[in-house]
Amino acid sequence: MASSEFLANYLPILIFLGIAIALAVIIVAASYIVAQQRPDSEKVSAYECGFEAFDDARSKFDVRFYLVAILFIIFDLEVAFLFPWAVSLGDIGLFGFWSMVVFLGILTIGFIYEWKKGALEWE
Repeated sequence: MASSEFLANYLPILIFLGIAIALAVIIVAASYIVAQQRPDSEKVSAYECGFEAFDDARSKFDVRFYLVAILFIIFDLEVAFLFPWAVSLGDIGLFGFWSMVVFLGILTIGFIYEWKKGALEWE
């Protein structure tokens, strides 16, 4: 009795997964049926990095790529914290305001440190 009740609780999830997989297959099949498949050299060329791949994908990258990615994540997270703070500023009061000022101050100090160390310079 307990196992059939347990499985009955998961039935809506299985139905949802079945519908999602069926819908995905239908959409992909419809795109092949409806769209014209005419690849040419321009369509299949490399577009992400701007140059053709010339070596193994497992080659070492310059550390500056990773540094730029980390800096992007840091400042992207700053914006992600600023939006909810700005929306709820009227409710959180003076404590919320000053805690965000401290947060932005720490990020600004980190940004100035990175700038002085030359982390933002691309040689």
